[in-house]
Amino acid sequence: MQIVDTHVHVWDPDRAEYPWLEGDDSILNWVWSIEQLEKERLEAGITKGVLVQASGNTEDTDLMLETAYSTEWIAGVVCWLPLMDPPMTRRILEERYLKEKYFKGVRHQIHDEKDPEWLLQPSVIESLEILAAHDIPYDVVAVLPKHIEAAIEVGRKVPGLRMVFDHLSQPPIATKERSGKWSELMKEASEGNNFFAKISGLGTASGDYKNRTAEDIKPYVAFALEHFGVDRCFCGGDWPVSLLANNYTQTWQVYKDILEELLPDNEREKVFYSNAVRFYDL
Repeated sequence: MQIVDTHVHVWDPDRAEYPWLEGDDSILNWVWSIEQLEKERLEAGITKGVLVQASGNTEDTDLMLETAYSTEWIAGVVCWLPLMDPPMTRRILEERYLKEKYFKGVRHQIHDEKDPEWLLQPSVIESLEILAAHDIPYDVVAVLPKHIEAAIEVGRKVPGLRMVFDHLSQPPIATKERSGKWSELMKEASEGNNFFAKISGLGTASGDYKNRTAEDIKPYVAFALEHFGVDRCFCGGDWPVSLLANNYTQTWQVYKDILEELLPDNEREKVFYSNAVRFYDL
């Protein structure tokens, strides 16, 4: 079975600024290149990959695009655009990214913005309308209920915009909560056909991830499949952030074990491969 990893990062602090890494004393505060992943990628059986934005600047995007051109299995890049500046967003798209074969989507690290309703600013909405007009999907990084609420409102304001919730919007795995604000909002979001769910980052979601097991994660994967459906879910490894909890091969083994238990072969093929190909036009 072919597998698309829809959430891979690379970064190099000598090439771009990564404000979120300042003061970080973990393994993440280093250079992470795609070559470091190759051995475990082959072990995990990953056949295609999507690089995802790690900083709000064009230098980060340039690094990802260079990596895509030099890496056979990378099929797309989720880039950054200055969404606060619609004319600049339009110009960069028209002059460069719309002609770029690896350009497949856009993301902004809204979880690092002070305003949880950052997405709802008129200038950002105008830029998101530009994305929708070109059928460019948008990755939502929601870590707070207000982030999910803002995304739902974006769905109302820009109904043509396809969006995916990265890491299932940080489900409350640490507390094992099965009902509450997260589930209420994600269920509401799932009622809009323009919302998709990315089963990723669950090894580290919501903190306190030591000794986390597949059984801890499975209820939240089942929730996503139940409400978003097998046609609107796909998977991502979140390397190298996932290394804080587990190695890459084991991260994928957890998802494989869970999905094998929850879905028949034909539906697993959708979640592992064809849904991602369709969403990102790989």
